[in-house]
Amino acid sequence: MPTPRPSYIIAGLGNPGEEYAATRHNIGFMVVDAFAQKHGLSWTRHGDLYEHTQARVRGRVIDLIKPLTYMNLSGKAIRKHMHACGLQATHVVVVTDEYNFPTGRIHLKAGGSAGGHNGIGSVIEELATQNFWRLRCGIDRKFGPSELVDYVLSDFPHDEAALVQNMIAKACDVLADIASGGPSSAMQRANSSLSQTSP
Repeated sequence: MPTPRPSYIIAGLGNPGEEYAATRHNIGFMVVDAFAQKHGLSWTRHGDLYEHTQARVRGRVIDLIKPLTYMNLSGKAIRKHMHACGLQATHVVVVTDEYNFPTGRIHLKAGGSAGGHNGIGSVIEELATQNFWRLRCGIDRKFGPSELVDYVLSDFPHDEAALVQNMIAKACDVLADIASGGPSSAMQRANSSLSQTSP
C-alpha cells in the first residue's frame, strides 16, 4: 500500500548521539520524539541523512523527520524529504531552539532570517528560500560573550525540568493543530499569552 502524501513536513532540529540528547540545541528532537511517542509512532532510518515517521492526526497526514547530519547541515535532509513528497517550502515546519525567548515560551512564525542559527541557515540555503515555518522553543540566554556554543550544547538545568516538559507538551499540541488546520490556524495556540505561562 503506498505511503500517503503528507500535508506538512515537521522537521525537528538537533544533533544525533546520546551526548547531545538532553542539550538545549536538541529541543527540536525532543519535541518530535515526544509527539511520536504520544501517537505510538516508530522511526525509520533513511541512510545517514535522517529518520522519518508518519502520523495521522485528526484525519490528516503529516511527516516528521529528524536530520542526522548534525545541526549545520540540517537543510540537506529536509530538502531531500520535501522533494520526495512533492511539497513546497511553505509546507515545511522546522522545530528549533530560540535563545531570545525564555525557557518555556514557544512561537510559530513564517519566514525571516536565520538570526545566527546554523540549522535554520542550512535550511534556508538548501531550500533556497526563507519562506518556511518555524516553531521556536525558548532556551533562554544565560550566557556571556563567546559562551553561546557551550551554552546551547549544555543540558537544561534540573530547575527548568518542569518548564521544559510543559514547553514540549505545548509544542506537541501545536503540531496537532498544524496537522488538522495548517500553521496559520495553529498560530493562535502557539503564540497566545496563555501558552507562555509557567506550569
